Amino acid sequence: MADTIKDVEFGVELPNFVPDTSLENVKRFGRFVGWGGPRFTDHEAARKEGFPGALIPGVMSQGFLGAMIHRWAPGAVINSIDTIFRAPVLVDQPHTITGVVTDINEEEGTVEIDISITNEADETRVFGTATATFPKG
Repeated sequence: MADTIKDVEFGVELPNFVPDTSLENVKRFGRFVGWGGPRFTDHEAARKEGFPGALIPGVMSQGFLGAMIHRWAPGAVINSIDTIFRAPVLVDQPHTITGVVTDINEEEGTVEIDISITNEADETRVFGTATATFPKG
């Protein structure tokens, strides 16, 4: 766990996070944010649209990335999460969220983290970079 910028080491791998990608969780998320079209809540409807199954909404995937960072550094403030969606993150399939510290600016108290979401086949579905500010301690 990283409480202050002094606790952060270059190259450290954040603890992996396996999010809840169940259909029920995606439906709950959709109800909470006020949307949830069939491509996100129904495998058959998503297949009719040409997808391999229901999709995790992109913003929910980004939320999973943020959750991984906050599990490692609860006091950090996430300034940005910049992602590239290479392939869909599918509902009801296990995915792993990973991150590694790639830059530390102790003077500003900021950390850059390379982040990714991979599936069971170890295919990277989403990758990008997050920047977070830490207490200087």
